[in-house]
Amino acid sequence: MPQAVTLIRSSSLSDAAEYAYAATAPADARLIFLAGSCPLNEDGSTAGVGDFAAQAAKCIENMKVALAEAGAEIHDVISTRVLVASSQQSDLVTAWEVVRDAFGDHDVPSTLLGVTVLGYDNQLVEVEAVAAVID
Repeated sequence: MPQAVTLIRSSSLSDAAEYAYAATAPADARLIFLAGSCPLNEDGSTAGVGDFAAQAAKCIENMKVALAEAGAEIHDVISTRVLVASSQQSDLVTAWEVVRDAFGDHDVPSTLLGVTVLGYDNQLVEVEAVAAVID
């Protein structure tokens, strides 16, 4: 299957960011808008209570399942938004490093946000994603 996502880097912007600054998909790509991936176990309980890294990993695991059911894989993601329920930058970085590592060389544009609270009991991390595929 041909890859629809093209990552765009800029030599005019800082290289400190650990992701591409933009991404494109051709007009004939099918876009997939995923709900925020939460750190929920199959039984609905929250995984990794109190652990930002464990919750980020569970979010990625669940996101991969949703992507597969939509006919996509992680390399088809065109952008992400990582939400972390903390005002501590170190907690945001902990979650971000797990997400970054999961994407490897496919370093899609991403936004990392500290938020007040997330929707499930004991939830610390949520990862939103958009993907693009050519069928």
